[in-house]
Formats: sequence, C-alpha cells, structure tokens
Amino acid sequence: MTTAADDGFFDDEAAPGAVTNWVLWQAEVSRSRVPAPPVDDPCWSRKALLDYHSEFVVLKTRSMEQALTQLKLTLLVNNRQRSTARRGLIVSGPPGAGKSTTLAELGRSFELSERRRLAGREGYMPVAFASIPPTCTPKSLVQVLARFAGIPVHDRMTENTITNAVCHVLCERRTRLVFLDDVHQLNTRTRPGADTSDQVKTLAERVPATFVLAGVDVERSPLLTGPRSAQLAARCKVLRTPPLLNGTSEQKKAWRALLQGMEGALRLARHRPGTLVRHADYIHLLTGGVMASLSLLVREAAIRSIVDGSYAVTKKLLSQVVLDAQATNAARATRRQRPTP
Repeated sequence: MTTAADDGFFDDEAAPGAVTNWVLWQAEVSRSRVPAPPVDDPCWSRKALLDYHSEFVVLKTRSMEQALTQLKLTLLVNNRQRSTARRGLIVSGPPGAGKSTTLAELGRSFELSERRRLAGREGYMPVAFASIPPTCTPKSLVQVLARFAGIPVHDRMTENTITNAVCHVLCERRTRLVFLDDVHQLNTRTRPGADTSDQVKTLAERVPATFVLAGVDVERSPLLTGPRSAQLAARCKVLRTPPLLNGTSEQKKAWRALLQGMEGALRLARHRPGTLVRHADYIHLLTGGVMASLSLLVREAAIRSIVDGSYAVTKKLLSQVVLDAQATNAARATRRQRPTP
C-alpha cells in the first residue's frame, strides 16, 4: 500500500519561495555553487538525484553576459555622479526568457564583489530587490522595499513616511543596486500606474544607487511609451533577452553549446553523452529557444528517467514532457509553417 510518505508527492524539505527580504537574499547568495559530485559518487541516492535535477544549475547565456558587462559599465559611469540623473538599465524580453534569472545573477555577482571589497564590514546592504505587485501603488511599492530591508511598517503609516524610511535605510546601508522586477505592470495610462512610475523616479533621485528594471517587452509598454515616459526613457538603456535562435551557423553553435552545458550538468548513470546536442533542432522546435521552457523540458525529462528507473534522457522522454502553453502553441505554429514534402 502506498502511503503519503512514499508516493512521491510530499517533501518536508521543499525549497523556500521567492527572495522577499535581505536575510533570504544573503542566504541565497551564500549558497555554494561547486560542481555536483560525479554520477558514480555513492552520495547519489534517489532522493538526492530528484532534488538535484529539480533545482539543477544556472547556465549563463550571451544575453546574461552582455547584461553583466553593461551593469559594470553603468556602475562605473554612475560612481561619481553627483546629479540625480544617474543612468539605469531595463532588462526586457518575452515571458520566460530569463529576465528574473538575469536580475538574480547580476545581483549575486555584485553582492559577492562587494563582500570581497568590504572585507566583512557590518551594516552594508549592497543590493535591494522589489517585485512590482499587481495594481501597484506608490505606497505598495515602498512597502515591498521596506519588507526587503527589514523596516517594520503597518497599514496606518502614510506613503510619505514609508518612503522616507526606505530612502533613509538604503542610503544609510549604502545600497548601490536596486532591482525592480515585473515593471511591465506599471501602466502609466492609469492613475495608480502613473503615480507609481513617478515614485520610481523619486526613489532613483533620492537613493544614490543604480536602478535596474525588468519586465515583459518593456520598450513597448506604457512605462516607456506613455505620457510620463520621457524621463525614464532618457536615462535607461534597454537590454533585450530574446529567445535563443537556431538559424545561422553562429546561432546553432551557441544553442548547442548551451545544450552541451546542460548535458554536462546531468547526473544520470545511463545517460548517453551527446543526446541533447544530437537532438538540438528537435529541442529548439519544442521550446522555441525560451530558457524557461528549455529548463522545464530537461529537468522534467531527467526526473522522469529517475522515476521510471531508466536514468537516461532520450528523445522519447523529451517528447513526453508537456510544456507550457506558450511553447506548445509556438511549436504547433512552426510545424504548420513547414512545407510538406
């Protein structure tokens, strides 16, 4: 008889959710990223394999590397900027293209750099994160930042009081990078969205930090095309994180290099090296080159192989993974466009 303890659905050690405060962020940055033990290491129990392939690894794409380069340059440009018109960055792309992952990797890289530079000095908070909530208001935005910074707030506090507290703490703790995710939800054609956009500009002027925003196709959203967009558009570079293409020889090379990196991270005893690269075109058809869809495809196929005992990712297993609606619809459209032989 199968019990709740062994039916494969329950895990008392599930990973924590999104990083919403500085303590969780510090724990996330401090997590070691040493390569996993080889596949024949005795440490690999069935549960360890399932946990590892559920989390898997973060692989850097060309877009991510370009974003890191641009961030370093922008920080240098802003380093001695005395006026309030500091430069900013906007990471933009379609859903699932890796924008939030890019923000997390940029933040982690900068945080680790600051830890080395500051040599253990206490009291600093180099990085702050906030995700724009739905129907965001100026007050709810600073409440999210206050929660990250550990500032106690309650509903009776005014927007101005919370804003002053957030600006004071970010300045006092020498925050140099502020990340705002999901900014496409700021519809400046509505009063709350327009007011929140103004709040972002106010924070960027009062806190001597570089602001990095991310969202879905931001360059076409009201945030950069609406009536209050001119100032933000004049101060920010837009960095695209498009899906990986598979057309030209250079694109094919980059796509296969990514698959090779993912394959090298697998820890499956019977997996045949080169399988993912051999089926690169098929995998691109399934995922459209979208990072979130690719990650799901490889991780679930690996987990399926552990569950069924085959311990190898095959084309058959890849074909059994049900992907997100965006990837499924795109693959169907591509198949319809192909000429019949």
